[in-house]
Amino acid sequence: MDLLKGTLDVMVLKALAWGPLHGYAVTRWIHDRTDGALEVVDSALYQALHRMERRGLVASEWAVSENNRKAKYYRLTPAGRRHLAKEIRAIRQYTDALWKVLAAESA
Repeated sequence: MDLLKGTLDVMVLKALAWGPLHGYAVTRWIHDRTDGALEVVDSALYQALHRMERRGLVASEWAVSENNRKAKYYRLTPAGRRHLAKEIRAIRQYTDALWKVLAAESA
């Protein structure tokens, strides 16, 4: 399934809410949590991570991965946590309203 515009950032922030992750681990987290329904393209992921880093929502540092390779790990900043909470509320309001429309019975 294609991602709806604006949902990648919030999914990445949610993945990072569990702790620092490198890019591949973020992709796997999203894939696993959606039972494989959503696949994140690498270029889109890194564009989102870099965009959020410029905005101060995530920070990064180089470390050694579980495969003993050098990897850039991203972590949520306090501003990122606040932004995630705000986005979750907005998405919840939107989906609640959408379901009201979709569940309406025709006359």
